[in-house]
Amino acid sequence: MTQQPDARRQFTDIMAGPDDQVDLAQAALLMACEEYPDLDVPRYLRRVDGLARAVVERLDDDRGPLSAVRALNGLLFDEEGFRGNLEDYYDPRNSFLNDVLDRRTGIPITLSTLYIEVGRRAGLPVEGVGLPGHFVVRVSGTLVDPFHGGAVLSEQDCQKRLDRIYGGRLRLDETMLAACERKAILARTLLNLKAIYTKAGDFIRALNAVELLLRVDPGALEEMRDRGMLHAALDCYALAAGELEEYLEKAGHATGNELVRQQAAELRARAARVN
Repeated sequence: MTQQPDARRQFTDIMAGPDDQVDLAQAALLMACEEYPDLDVPRYLRRVDGLARAVVERLDDDRGPLSAVRALNGLLFDEEGFRGNLEDYYDPRNSFLNDVLDRRTGIPITLSTLYIEVGRRAGLPVEGVGLPGHFVVRVSGTLVDPFHGGAVLSEQDCQKRLDRIYGGRLRLDETMLAACERKAILARTLLNLKAIYTKAGDFIRALNAVELLLRVDPGALEEMRDRGMLHAALDCYALAAGELEEYLEKAGHATGNELVRQQAAELRARAARVN
């Protein structure tokens, strides 16, 4: 799997700017270039633009929250047929915006990304809300679940979803309903991909996800550590040892670091034997 030559550079440049200037659709498509090196990003952005124009045509004059939700839901779910992928939730294609557009299916965070960006381009105030274990959007104070056909949610509905996921052990609070920054949405998508690829033993793709996570947040210590672990899994012993040593220098005496220190020493010794 190769990457589009300048996709990472473009992604890095976007992540270096302020959060409110991030074009979430563009950044998500640049992420997808890791899997699809020949991806025509401008063409997919034009498709998102086209969906936004169609939403504008559906809006009532007042553009209130109910009008906005009706217009977005009517286009995306009733007309275009986007839906949550309940049959194969952990298919990595659910995390790539181009695949979501082509296949009309995805997971909560990618369907929410599409909803946010179509709404934003239509001039509507749509923001992401990262509930634990689920992702939804808010349109002018109205909570909407793109994974379940644009269902309008009350806070009680959100609690019921948490109950299903956490067995009643987690209570909804205001912090869970806070607007999610755009870079945080991208990071959460990448964390999903990292987990899927790691579980499948696809360490190269998992490493690509970590590399992008470190462009979203260059100071993410857990990702620094995991980059070293993934290089170790790929038998890059010297590189892995160096990355774990760098992580330890920055992380200090965090819990569990003694084990990481032992792993770094073992990898350094193994690299010496190989050389």
